[in-house]
Amino acid sequence: MAVETINFSLPEPLKRFVDERVAGGGYSSASEYLRELIRKDQERQDRQHLLVEKLEALLLEGLNSGEAIEWTPEYRAQRRERLIARAKAEGCRP
Repeated sequence: MAVETINFSLPEPLKRFVDERVAGGGYSSASEYLRELIRKDQERQDRQHLLVEKLEALLLEGLNSGEAIEWTPEYRAQRRERLIARAKAEGCRP
């Protein structure tokens, strides 16, 4: 993999912070520390993307799971009562 160089400026407090992290965190250089931060951000973004895909799949599954029900105040109250009854039957506190 080709290595490219990026130069950037940091305010003194951030530079000090990076230097402290390098000195105390087992990094050989500021570049190594910053590469690690970027890798972790990439991993976080990948996980977030997978979670969004899973959520979308679950939403579509729910939308395609049966007849649509109008969510009226009456339906909500009935649903709430059924859930409370089920929780009590299972020994849970509502």
